[in-house]
Formats: sequence, C-alpha cells, structure tokens
Amino acid sequence: MNAIIAKRVDSGTPDTTEIRDLATAAGYTVVGEITQSRKADPALQLGEGKAEELAEVAERTEATTVIFDNRLGPYQTYNLGQLLPEGVEVIDRFTLILEIFGQRAQTRKAQLQVELAELRYELPRAEAKTSLAKRDEHPGFMGLGEYDESREQDIKDQISRIKDELERIEQTEEQRRERRRDSGFDLVALAGYTNAGKSTLLRRLAADLDVDENEGLHRDLDATAESQDKLFTTLGTTTRRADIEPRDVLVTDTVGFISDLPHWLVESFKSTLDWVYRADLVLLVVDVSEDIDEIHEKLVTCHDTLYERNEAPIVTVLNKIDTVDDDELAEKRRALSSLAPNPVTVSAREGTNVEALLDRIDSELPDWEEERLMLPMTDDTMSLVSWIHDNAHVDDVTYGDQDVIVSFEARPAVISQARSRASELRTTAAESA
Repeated sequence: MNAIIAKRVDSGTPDTTEIRDLATAAGYTVVGEITQSRKADPALQLGEGKAEELAEVAERTEATTVIFDNRLGPYQTYNLGQLLPEGVEVIDRFTLILEIFGQRAQTRKAQLQVELAELRYELPRAEAKTSLAKRDEHPGFMGLGEYDESREQDIKDQISRIKDELERIEQTEEQRRERRRDSGFDLVALAGYTNAGKSTLLRRLAADLDVDENEGLHRDLDATAESQDKLFTTLGTTTRRADIEPRDVLVTDTVGFISDLPHWLVESFKSTLDWVYRADLVLLVVDVSEDIDEIHEKLVTCHDTLYERNEAPIVTVLNKIDTVDDDELAEKRRALSSLAPNPVTVSAREGTNVEALLDRIDSELPDWEEERLMLPMTDDTMSLVSWIHDNAHVDDVTYGDQDVIVSFEARPAVISQARSRASELRTTAAESA
C-alpha cells in the first residue's frame, strides 16, 4: 500500500519522523510527503494550493492513501476526498493508530478496546454523513464512506454494549488484582511511551522466563510481550513474577503512551491503564537514546497522565544505556533531574544494572512487617500454617502439645489476614473445649 504523508504546523518546520514510523508499522510504503507551515484551513486543513499539490503528488505516485499527521474533521476529510484522485483514501494519525491497534489486538479485551475507539472515531463522521445527505451532498462521501440512515444509532448501541462488556472484564481483573494482593503479592506496573523497551524489561525481570525466549512455554507472550523494535507491540497486559526475595512481586507490562492522543482514544484504553493506577509501584521506562528535548516532553506527558490518578511511588528507569556513552548519559541525567531526580539506568537488552533495579524495586515497595502468632492445635491449624508459608517468609515454626508458634515476615495485608484466620481458629477451639 503506497501512502503520502501530509502534515501542517502552525509555525516552524514540520517533523514527520513519528508519522512515517507509524505508517511503516501499519504496513504502508511512504512514496511522498507534503508539509506546510501555516494556520489550519478550516475546509482542507492545508491551504488550497498545497491541497491541490497533494492531489498532483497522489496521482503521480499512484498512492492509495493520504495520511495526515493532523487531526481531520469529517468535513475536511470530505473536502479533501473531492480534490484527490478517485479511490484515494484520506486518513489521519488517529485512524492510522487504530489500524495498528487492530492489527496487534489479540486478547478479547484489546479487541473490544480497539472496536470502542473505532466507533467513537466513526460517530461524528456518521453524524456528518447524515448532515451531508440532508443537503444532498453525498456522492460517495469522498472518504467518509457510504451513507446508512440507521448507522448513527447502531454506533451508539454498539458503544453501550462494548462499554458494558469491558466493565465486566475490568471487574474480573480487579478481583484478580485484589486476590493477588491479599495473597501477599506486590504489584509493579511498567509504564512509558511505546518502544521505550518495557516488554524487553519485563522479560529481563521475569523469574520464570528467559529474555531470549518467545515461544513454547508462554503462548500469550507471542501477542503481548514480544521484544521487537516496533510501535504498539503491547496492547494488552502481560504479568510475570519477578525474583525479589523474600517478596512475591508481579510485574505487569501495559500499553505504551504516544503523543497527542485524543480524549476518545485514551478513554477507550483507560481500563488497561488501571493496572498502572492500582499498582504498588510504577516503573516509568524511558528510551535514553532519544534527544533530551523529546525525553523531557514525554516525561511531562507521562507525569500528567500518571499523577492524575496514581498514588503509588514512581521510579524512572532510563533504558537503552547500551546505545549512549557515559558522558551523554551523565548529561541527560543532569538535564532531566527535575523530572527524574533519582533514576535507575539500565539496558534491558544487555541486562546491565538489572540487579540494581531489582534492589530499587524492593526498597520502594511497602515494608514488610514481622509477626509471631500462637495458634491452637486444631484440625485446621496446618492449613493456616501452609497458607503462611505460601504468602510470607517464615522464620520459624515451633510445635508444642497444645499450640503452634509461627514467626514470619510479610506484607501488612497478609499479616492482617493471618491474624484474622488465627482469631477464627482460637474461637473454634474455645467453642469445642
């Protein structure tokens, strides 16, 4: 599929690097580029002369698609479609992102989120087609698609249905998170921009997975934790256990951020971000090989997103240090010190400093507490002792004729649950005495 990139900026020189990468990720071959620095034209996004030049380039290169790095309104899409050669599709960066999401979505939840985002994007266009039809200006709709009188209501009904199903999935996931937390697991979430190396880092931290392994043992990793130089490799969430004795730590990889996402798209994927918002610790992964200004901008965006609802501590992880020298790394640490005052520097690919990151995770997570419980010897006592072994670090177990004394360290939630179960045992023993 041949595509032309188009981008307009209010001032300065348009940068098309990201939109080109996105187009390539979606499977397009970029055969041309049109850029312009001026205020947006309400009818065409580009100025009329530049829009006509775009049409000429599209015809000359036999492009099938024009991809705008700007957000196009439905009427702009319609007007551009009238200028371009017949059969040339007009899409903007958000349609392109949805294409990529659709290609990568493997789980039911990810597929529903993509479908929801697509419907939210289509709704104003369906409303525009209704308006154009009433004005009798609808031959082909020139990029807006065919007109269906009932489509607008169908979209609203589908949005409602998908939101209900996503809510049920989220309730199930929240119950799973709480069960894990009650069982003594600390929950760590990986956050950051797409392509920062989160999936590679997850594989490096995972106690049950080799970093170079991708098939066989863990089928879901094929879809959700591949280590590839691609945008949006991870759409769902993948959770793995990290080896941080004596803790039981679960690390979850989440969907990557990308700049300038509209509200409707963020809203569609917000349940994925709940893994970040409800974690005990967030690792904010940054690609340190990028320019300082770009890293700074991305950190600001991430902080805005995370601090909106996140209560857990955030540790910035400067990843890919194997791609920069020591002087450049030191310079970037200084320049970013206000946003990342005490970062951990690692190379997830090479494994450099991963032990230091594990130590930092241990120090940032809630402190464990010591406990000593005296349990009456009943039929259910050994079940509780076994549960404590599974969910805590047991220092000593002393068996007497009438009781069992267990000394252990654990998360406060586990200690609270152990005390409650011990109290139930004592009550049962007293009643049967």
